[in-house]
Amino acid sequence: MIVDKWQKVIHSGYMIDIALIRQKPDWVASQLAKRGFKVDFAKFVKIDEKKRKAQADFEDLRAQKNKLAKDIMSAINKGEIVAASKKLGEEIARIEKTLNELETETFEFMSALPNIPLPDVQAGDKEANKVVKTFLKQPKFAFTPKDHVELCTSLGLIDYERAAKMSGARTWVYTGMGARLEWALLNYFIDFHIANGYTFIMPPHLLNYESGYAAGQFPKFADDVFQVGGGKFLLPTAETALINMHRDEIIPVEKLPIKYAGYSPCYRTEAGNYRKDERGMLRGHQFNKVEMFIFCKPEDSAKFFEELVRNAEKLVEGLGLHYQTVALAAGDVSASMAKTYDIEVFIPSFGYKEVSSCSNAMDYQARRAKIRTKLAKPSEATGSSVTLVHTLNASGLATSRLVPAIVEQFQTKDGRVIVPDALRKYLGVELL
Repeated sequence: MIVDKWQKVIHSGYMIDIALIRQKPDWVASQLAKRGFKVDFAKFVKIDEKKRKAQADFEDLRAQKNKLAKDIMSAINKGEIVAASKKLGEEIARIEKTLNELETETFEFMSALPNIPLPDVQAGDKEANKVVKTFLKQPKFAFTPKDHVELCTSLGLIDYERAAKMSGARTWVYTGMGARLEWALLNYFIDFHIANGYTFIMPPHLLNYESGYAAGQFPKFADDVFQVGGGKFLLPTAETALINMHRDEIIPVEKLPIKYAGYSPCYRTEAGNYRKDERGMLRGHQFNKVEMFIFCKPEDSAKFFEELVRNAEKLVEGLGLHYQTVALAAGDVSASMAKTYDIEVFIPSFGYKEVSSCSNAMDYQARRAKIRTKLAKPSEATGSSVTLVHTLNASGLATSRLVPAIVEQFQTKDGRVIVPDALRKYLGVELL
C-alpha cells in the first residue's frame, strides 16, 4: 500500500518550518487553532531535543572513529585502537538506531500538521466563509426548468446508464455534442491560459509516492486516491504533478515566476462524500480539469494569488454564468494551503458549486518538495541567499460542474440549450 511507503521519504523535510515550532510553539498552536486543529507541542519539543542531542552525539562519535582510522596507520599497538574503534562503532550503531526512531516520531508528528493560515484568513469552519464578489444575478425562468440530468439525457449529451453499466456509480459518458461541449470548454480554457503566458503541460496520470508526499496529500490523505500497485497512484488533480515538476531543484531566480497550465483527467475515490442531491455530474470518480500553477519569489505570492483568482473569474464570466467568489475560513481551507478563494457557479437545481479553488500554499509545499531559489543577496532573516519558493494553484477550470451550470442556466422553454458565445467558435452551433 502507498501509505506504508512513507519511510522512503522520511528525510525529505517537513511542511512547517521546524525552527518556528522550536522558537514559538504557542504562537504556531494558536494559528492552527484557527482551523479548529488542536495541538500540544510540549511532548514534541522533548522529542526534538532528544533527537538533536542524539544527532550531536552521533556526529561527535563518528568524528572520533574517523580520527582513530587515521591514527591506526601510524600506531605501534594497533590492537588497542582497533578495539576502541569497534567499541565506538557499536555505540554509533546504537545511537543511529535511536536517532532513526526519533526521526520517525518527528516525521509522524510533523506530517499531521496543516499549513498556518495567513493573517487575513477568518478563523472558523464553513459557517465563517464570506462571499466577497458576485457576477450577474441568478437566472429566472418563465417556465418550469429542468435539471441537468434530464436536459443532458434528453439532448443526448450524456449517457449515465451505459456509464453505470461499464463502470458503476459516479461516472458518465459524454456522447455526440456533449463530448464536443466538454472538449470546447477545455480548448477555451487552454487558449485563455496560453494567451496569458502560461506554459501548457500534459502530465503523466500515474504518479509515485514521493509526488503525493511533496504535494502534501500523503500520508494523511492516501485513501482519497486510487492506488494501482507498484507504489503508484492515479493523480487526483494536475496540481499534484505540477508541484513535482521542480522537486529537489534550485530554480534560478531570473526564471521566476514559472507559470503552468496543466490539463488532466482527475481521479478521486470520493470516499464518504456522496450526497443524494449531488446527482449526475456534480461529484464523480473521474472528471476533466485544467490547473494553473505558479512558482514564485516569496514576496510575489500575494500578487499572484490575486492573478489566479481573477483568471478563474474571467473564465466563468466569459461563459456568461452567474457565480460568486467566496473567501474560505481557516477550517475550510485544505491542509496544504494558507489561503483559499473558491469560485462557485450557480446550478439552479442545486445551488452553488465550486468550479475553481484558488490557493496560496506559501512555502509549505516547497519545503516538503525542496524547491528553492537563489537570491541576489543573503536574506536578513536567515543569512542565506538560498530560500524556498512559494507555490500557488487554482482550477482553471474544472468541467464537470460547468456543464450542468451551462445547460441549466441557458436552457430554453422547449428543452434546448443556448451555447455561450465563447464556445460557439469551437462548436459551430448556437443551440444544443
